[in-house]
Amino acid sequence: MDRFPAFLLDGYKSFMSDRYDPEQGRYRELADRGQSPTTMIIACCDSRAAPETIFSAGPGEMFVLRNVANLVPPFQPDGGQHGTSAAIEFAVAALEISNIVVMGHGRCGGIKAALAPDASPLAQGDFIGKWMAMLAPVSEEVSKYTLLTNKERQTMLERFSIRNSINNLRTFPYVKRLEDEGKLAIHGAWFDISTGELWVMNDDGDFYRPDA
Repeated sequence: MDRFPAFLLDGYKSFMSDRYDPEQGRYRELADRGQSPTTMIIACCDSRAAPETIFSAGPGEMFVLRNVANLVPPFQPDGGQHGTSAAIEFAVAALEISNIVVMGHGRCGGIKAALAPDASPLAQGDFIGKWMAMLAPVSEEVSKYTLLTNKERQTMLERFSIRNSINNLRTFPYVKRLEDEGKLAIHGAWFDISTGELWVMNDDGDFYRPDA
């Protein structure tokens, strides 16, 4: 077996001295009592857009789910294995979180792939292609905007995708029920890697920059 990456061990040492030691009490409390975050973040697994870093979250403060392009599939109780749906179920039904944030980001590779559905698969199985196929109706609509540049079209789909995932979230019966009862709030957000700008979605589905 290859040697464990040295930069990870160095990072762990820094974590222990800079984060763990000053917060030992907090970590021990979390270990003894379990987690009780109030917010779930559904984000992309892109290494440049880590929610815990962007929102300066401490241990136990956020329940984070990351997948390719921060997609939420519709509710499908078909006996299959659904990792994203399982995490949503656990966050809502077990942790009883009060906020779900679907957070996309600029320069998303998954969204770029959705705009090029005829591209060759990266590997046997084409898991990315199949995963992004759930966004096909939305990407086809965005592709009709021929006056936009490729960059503008991608940004549009990154944001439309967030709306689509929120719509899919509401197909989960327990999510919709709790939202209707005012016990669960659903939010959209988009982070620009190049500028650090955070855009959030209002009730009309439009994105705006909140006051810093």
